[in-house]
Amino acid sequence: MNCNLFITFEGPEGAGKTTVIQKIAERLALENIDVLATREPGGIEIAEKIRTIILNPAHTAMDERTEALLYAAARSQHYFEKVRPALDAGRLVICDRFIDSSLAYQGYARGIGVEEVLSINEFAIGKKLPDMTILFDLAPAVGLARIHAHGEREVNRLDIESLAFHEKVREGYLQLVERYPERIYVVNADQNIERVVEDVWSLLSEAMQ
Repeated sequence: MNCNLFITFEGPEGAGKTTVIQKIAERLALENIDVLATREPGGIEIAEKIRTIILNPAHTAMDERTEALLYAAARSQHYFEKVRPALDAGRLVICDRFIDSSLAYQGYARGIGVEEVLSINEFAIGKKLPDMTILFDLAPAVGLARIHAHGEREVNRLDIESLAFHEKVREGYLQLVERYPERIYVVNADQNIERVVEDVWSLLSEAMQ
């Protein structure tokens, strides 16, 4: 079954997006829906290499503008090489992070400016926005505690930022909800994973009707 939609998942570090996306992708496949699950930054070889540069904990000297441009570069390659062809083929694409991450992290929390970062990304991918974005809302302290308790998860450069930084990321996301109320839907990520999966599935089911 084809379902030509582009659905993105956003949220702070440790919100559980990766686990939920995996479970949702499996469930969609069982429903015979042709789904592509991917992630940012990454998803393809070039973008994965950029990811290693951006998220390397040793790269603490990286300027915020460099960071924003690298994310946009990875996004451009990923979108044109992987996402758009899948959408053109009628597939459902679910992506772990997209443009809203840059707006919240670099535009708002880093202080570059949401409009400035939006402009960079419009150059990178045109004016393409997801059909639906699901925001996993979670207190940053809870998400960071989850990361530290989960020994197998990679600890990247963003994970070691201050709690104040992550609080600003959350503020940025909530401002985006106000800006794009027709696109961004909020899910409470501070509940057990099964409940989060069901909440996400309910939103997706409505979008696919």
